[in-house]
Amino acid sequence: MARDEACIGSIGVITIATRGSAGPGEVFIKIRGGSEAFLAWSEKPLPRGATVLVIDSRGARTVDVIEWEDSLDEIPRNPGLFLL
Repeated sequence: MARDEACIGSIGVITIATRGSAGPGEVFIKIRGGSEAFLAWSEKPLPRGATVLVIDSRGARTVDVIEWEDSLDEIPRNPGLFLL
């Protein structure tokens, strides 16, 4: 089946934990103006609720994911600085 390249680079949330090479889980991805569920494969097990980045599409609504941490969420805020 054809790859779904629109999902590559998308951020999602694991809804069913992945088991690494032992089996896929499920990820909900924000795509095409909504959210869609895909089978999710990862190199290492990922728990339910983990935020992930889609790095490849295997076709047939199946993707490869890695754990994703948004480094911008970690920026310390200066209370006296106003950011637009």
